[in-house]
Amino acid sequence: MKNIKLSLITLMTLGTLAYAGGDLTVVTPYEEEDIKLAEEVYVEPEPAPEPEATIVEKQPTPEPVIAPKPLEHIKANGFYAGLGISASRYKTNCNCPNSPKVGTDKSAGIMARVGYDFNKYIGIEARGIKTNWKSDGGRVQHAGLFVKPMLPVGDATNIYGLVGVAKTKTKGHLQTTNTNSLAVGAGVEVDLSKDTPKEGRYNRPFDGQGDQEKGLGLFADYERMVAKSGAPDLDAISAGITYDF
Repeated sequence: MKNIKLSLITLMTLGTLAYAGGDLTVVTPYEEEDIKLAEEVYVEPEPAPEPEATIVEKQPTPEPVIAPKPLEHIKANGFYAGLGISASRYKTNCNCPNSPKVGTDKSAGIMARVGYDFNKYIGIEARGIKTNWKSDGGRVQHAGLFVKPMLPVGDATNIYGLVGVAKTKTKGHLQTTNTNSLAVGAGVEVDLSKDTPKEGRYNRPFDGQGDQEKGLGLFADYERMVAKSGAPDLDAISAGITYDF
């Protein structure tokens, strides 16, 4: 009877605990070992590192691209013209009995020249001389076409030669001359302008030497108007102003 009462008390206690929400699950020693092992193995993960801030370098502002200015086509003009005075010497060397007078005459007049320089070493020139002021009745008319070799000396001086064919006539009391013959000469040109190349493309190399560029210049030369055996001595010294186009 005593055992029956003890059993009833036990059942009532267990029912009360169950009704109150108690956990009546029996934990075995094996389960305790598994729980302990799981706690030892589990490692709490470390928090993920925060992403580093990205540093953006400031790029330099590109400079605007400027299109190059087209080169100007520059035509170097080799034409020139000049005007000056000329002093001539007319000396007859003919001992002809029919000659009215033998001697020397000096006269003065004007001369003109026009030409074209192909480059700084060679050109072509046409020139004419006419004397009006006479001392002994000998007037001279002279016109010719010449090849003009040149040699620049520095940036302002040009030495040149003259080789060509000319027509020469004289009038007066001395021995008269009317002939086509070889004529030769030599001279010097001095450039008064400042030769500076322009920005552009030249149709020939810019030389900037001698008397080759646009502007005023001076010239002086000597010419043997008749280079012919047996002819009177006809010489001329001329000087004047030249303009290069």
